[in-house]
Amino acid sequence: MTTEPAVLVLEDGRRFEGRAYGARGRTLGEAVFATGMTGYQETLTDPSYAGQIVMQTAPHIGNTGVNDTDKESAKIWVAGYVVRDPSRVVSNFRAQRSLDDDLETDGVVGISGIDTRAVTRHIRSAGAMRAGIFSGAEYELSATEQLGAVRAGAEMAGQKLSSVVSTRERYQVPAIGERVGSVAVLDLGVKTSTLNYLAERGLDVEVLPESVTVDEVLEIAPDALFYSNGPGDPEASESHVELLREVLKSGVPYFGICFGNQLLGRALGFGTYKLPFGHRGINQPVLDKLTGRVEITSQNHGFAVDAPREGVVDSPAGFGRVEVSHLSLNDDVVEGIRCLDIDAFSVQYHPEAAAGPHDSMYLFDRFREMVLARRESPAGQLPTASSEGDHE
Repeated sequence: MTTEPAVLVLEDGRRFEGRAYGARGRTLGEAVFATGMTGYQETLTDPSYAGQIVMQTAPHIGNTGVNDTDKESAKIWVAGYVVRDPSRVVSNFRAQRSLDDDLETDGVVGISGIDTRAVTRHIRSAGAMRAGIFSGAEYELSATEQLGAVRAGAEMAGQKLSSVVSTRERYQVPAIGERVGSVAVLDLGVKTSTLNYLAERGLDVEVLPESVTVDEVLEIAPDALFYSNGPGDPEASESHVELLREVLKSGVPYFGICFGNQLLGRALGFGTYKLPFGHRGINQPVLDKLTGRVEITSQNHGFAVDAPREGVVDSPAGFGRVEVSHLSLNDDVVEGIRCLDIDAFSVQYHPEAAAGPHDSMYLFDRFREMVLARRESPAGQLPTASSEGDHE
């Protein structure tokens, strides 16, 4: 275990001394905390964590190592990584490398040995904020210089990061089993498991770069459109909002998750806002208002949709009736939207959580049924609450 010093510096001046972990140097980003006790590899390789210094609230991280199978993308995307006690050994038959090996290979500057509970409590009180990790030669900078670097960094509000994480070229993932249709996936930071789960529902998946135009989408003539998770401020993604509005007008069914939920909200005419410290982790309770069931969900979002929590309302942008379908049981944040007059719905969490939980996998089945219904009848609508049935 290294004894090289490192320091985490928050933009309000708080400093937390620890040990260097992963690559050495300087990194800047928004400091956030993730509450999952497992799934650290999926978190690190999730593109929607781009630009963020992620701190794990679970104290012991790295004991199962890393492998190539569980990666959600080709690289680690977090700007920096903070843990309390990194595992000294790797003990898992699936492990191919240690976690710190991958952090060093991908150039991710981290820190260990700090009181992550104290940092978490501070962020919960003061809110997510800019931060920096300094190790190696960067540790030798004065406290004033380090704080100046942090305060000169970009704030998450106003950032459009989809262009950083999106694919540069179109590519396909073929349907698995019986083919039921095709789906165009706008890659705003899509995860590998999302594409796999769509393909397993019999959908030919056409993955598109975030710069695609509405004409290019309609030229493909997909049976449905899907917006993925992704990093950044939804208010800075108006081009994606306008594209979605045009596709919705054409009658193509839509399903969005996370960032895709925020963009549907904006396309329908609602606003979005930044949460004080966001929801991140794989233990977030959500109420499905259609069934009354509580789902334990995986989440990573710092922004949310501002829409009426109760009742059916008219879309301010003219897309008919809309209702909030899911709510956070922690803070009443909107966790899902359901359109009643067009084939569109979305959720703010990750039903594709590869590390679990799997309570929300039924949403992919709901999307599949929407595609089937649309193909059978051009006027096909989302199933009503009474016809959707139970899910486990």
